[in-house]
Amino acid sequence: MELREIATFLQVAQHKSFSKAARQLGYSQAAVTIQIKQLESELKVHLFDRIGKQITLTHQGTLFYEYACDVMKALERAKDALVESDELTGELCLGAIESVCSSILPDLLTRFHALHPKVNVSIITDSPENLLEMLNSNAIDIVYLIDKRMYDSRWVKVMEIPEDIVFVSSKSHPMATRKGLELHEVIEQPFILTEKNASYRFILDQYLAAHGMSVRPFLEIGNTEFIIHLLKKDLGVSFLPEFTIHQNILDGHLTALDVKDFSLRIWRQMVYHKDKWVTREMAEFLRLACAAANCRNL
Repeated sequence: MELREIATFLQVAQHKSFSKAARQLGYSQAAVTIQIKQLESELKVHLFDRIGKQITLTHQGTLFYEYACDVMKALERAKDALVESDELTGELCLGAIESVCSSILPDLLTRFHALHPKVNVSIITDSPENLLEMLNSNAIDIVYLIDKRMYDSRWVKVMEIPEDIVFVSSKSHPMATRKGLELHEVIEQPFILTEKNASYRFILDQYLAAHGMSVRPFLEIGNTEFIIHLLKKDLGVSFLPEFTIHQNILDGHLTALDVKDFSLRIWRQMVYHKDKWVTREMAEFLRLACAAANCRNL
């Protein structure tokens, strides 16, 4: 049994696809298939059920997956123990929702890259649910998200910071200078929102439904930067976490609307799996991210 066969097995299990695993590893699909067959032959079990294009772990495959993860974590510990240089040269895979990716990660990764230019960083953007599923299957090292408070005994949570979500418009919008706006008149404005069931959109919809109201946006899109761009052109009102528009408010482009008796919060959270071997690359990113968050929230 070779380590590369175990690594290939983990990639197929995580991606649930021979072709995706092949692309990730830089192998041909045939090479991946051969390695898995060799591993199954040595173990004398079937690791995957292959029904059409669907790839799933068998019971024996699920059991082997846990041990395979332990083997690779032990290998990483051994590599770290043998490292003589303080220079980080490994890999780091981050999972983040789009608003975090566009507003927080650029400055954070600029700092990280300046300190550790030889670390290979990859970022996956998706919904919190999908990102956490990938975290639990060891396909992502760290997840950075904005959502309601989330807990799971499988995770180590290293950050939990409350963030206000606000109605926002351009500085030239008729409502921008008014105080004590009524909620019903705000939601009657032309709205640009993230898709339904996106974390802070879902919170707004639930709040409005509880008060017998609803909002119908003229545009729904998952790209926060695009929403901000349209707001600057005075094309409507949106509902966004304050941190995503903080700099634009300081620059005088946007303003948070003053809505009477209205306050909603969401939580900025960063987690990794409790069984994950924390590499030096992970530890350094966590240190920088927590330091940046603490500075901002003093």
